[in-house]
Amino acid sequence: MSYATLSFAQKNEPVKVVKSSTENKIDVLVNDKPFTSFLYPDTLEKPVLYPLHAADGKIVTRGFPLNPQPGEPTDHPHHLGIWFTYENVNGLDFWNNSYAIPDDKKHLYGWIRTDRIISTSDGKKGKIVYHANWTDQQKNILLEETTELTFSGTEHLRIIDRKTTLRADTIVNFNDAKDGLYGIRLAHALQIPDNKDREFKDDKGNVTIVKGEKDAIANGNYLTSEGKTGNDAWSTRGRWCKVYGKMGNDSISVDIIDQPGNPNYPTFWHARGYGLFAANPLGEKIFTNGKSSKNLRLKKGDSVTFRYRIVIDANNKTLSVAALNKLADDFSK
Repeated sequence: MSYATLSFAQKNEPVKVVKSSTENKIDVLVNDKPFTSFLYPDTLEKPVLYPLHAADGKIVTRGFPLNPQPGEPTDHPHHLGIWFTYENVNGLDFWNNSYAIPDDKKHLYGWIRTDRIISTSDGKKGKIVYHANWTDQQKNILLEETTELTFSGTEHLRIIDRKTTLRADTIVNFNDAKDGLYGIRLAHALQIPDNKDREFKDDKGNVTIVKGEKDAIANGNYLTSEGKTGNDAWSTRGRWCKVYGKMGNDSISVDIIDQPGNPNYPTFWHARGYGLFAANPLGEKIFTNGKSSKNLRLKKGDSVTFRYRIVIDANNKTLSVAALNKLADDFSK
């Protein structure tokens, strides 16, 4: 992609994609600096991108559960880095599955198992193409996933373009549900500040509840393409949504951009103040208080494709509405 149309245009920096010889892990570096890693071990219930670095090196995703940081929340252990899953696929919950689910409940949950890396490439853009199977506990395949992740960056920007095609191996119903589809768990600083009780866990697993203490770290806020801010962004629709806040000396923004070819465009935003940031076009019933619903059904052999762009900016101020609209216009092509 070219950024020549943007007033803040910067030269594209080289991207390296490095596959580990010992782990199910692929590192992505921009200008030889860590950007993210694609993790797909059998110990995880889904493949993820984790952690996610801004251009200045700040990590914009929560550390827990793989690398907990002091004082950060320890809720929702299935919120790890960036992921693509859904709460109700033929009755199976792919979204909420994690190590915290007891064995006698695991049959209610689905797995996304990456069985092969199709290709990787370096250059002005880096690319990872992989194949995965959405399965039940008995490893029966409901969906075959083929995902193309494209990485790019400039002095201040980092960009991930995702194209995911899901092909049904049987009749598949994505029943209207709140928890989906493309999610990020944000770093503590990018949460919206509040005075709620907080749960903290130390490295020995001891839990402490802090009552009604103002969060001195969180300073984030949401803004959608339709002008919704803060907690009012949740359940609204828009072509993009950004979360932004200060991390160190820089203003950091993380933006998700929808694509007009996606089902039920523009997406609903499942954007929570506590740090969950997700685009969910298939959760219409919960987001409209039951006024309408969206149930996606695939016959055996049918497929559906989703495309999203994530933009991370680190600079003296966050990306403007005009700049985000230009990035969204470019992505829409």
